[in-house]
Amino acid sequence: MSVHPLGSDVNMSYPNGDMSRSAQIEVIRATAEQIPILANLIELYAHDFSEFHHLELGADGKFGIAPLPLYWSDPNRHPFLVRVDDKLAGFVLVTRTSSVWDMAEFFVVRGYRRRGIGTAIAHDVWRRFPGLWEVRVMQANHSALHFWERAISEFTGQPIRPTPFEKDGKSWKLFTFDSTPSGVDASS
Repeated sequence: MSVHPLGSDVNMSYPNGDMSRSAQIEVIRATAEQIPILANLIELYAHDFSEFHHLELGADGKFGIAPLPLYWSDPNRHPFLVRVDDKLAGFVLVTRTSSVWDMAEFFVVRGYRRRGIGTAIAHDVWRRFPGLWEVRVMQANHSALHFWERAISEFTGQPIRPTPFEKDGKSWKLFTFDSTPSGVDASS
């Protein structure tokens, strides 16, 4: 298993208010043996996403979204698990189509949100895969829209505005940017 710790720790606020320590965040390439772990996290992701997209539970109490086996056979797909202080905290699925990287799915467990962890994870992924990027967000998902606008702007060092589009009767926003060092402001 390849562990890729982020370049710097991220300050987190803890429930007891102790902000005196930093979190160790790791973005780890998920192996085929970890598919069951990813499947469990995808259930949590589907639960969150069901607020914006019609998803129904099956008779077994699961959404039943498969962890996409192509991520372990297609070289243009990259699955990652995220750990914070050695505890499972989310996942990232990255794809590449022609000359564009795509943040296909991105999930941080609720207990780790709003602490800078998601931003640090996104920045790490963009540094690993330099080039043109796309991030799509449902317009109804206001929290995600604000998160991605802030994370991308901080990464590039300049404001970013998404382009609206419609797909399957839903309104979406598309963020596009370049993560190569020459495409990113040196101050980020």
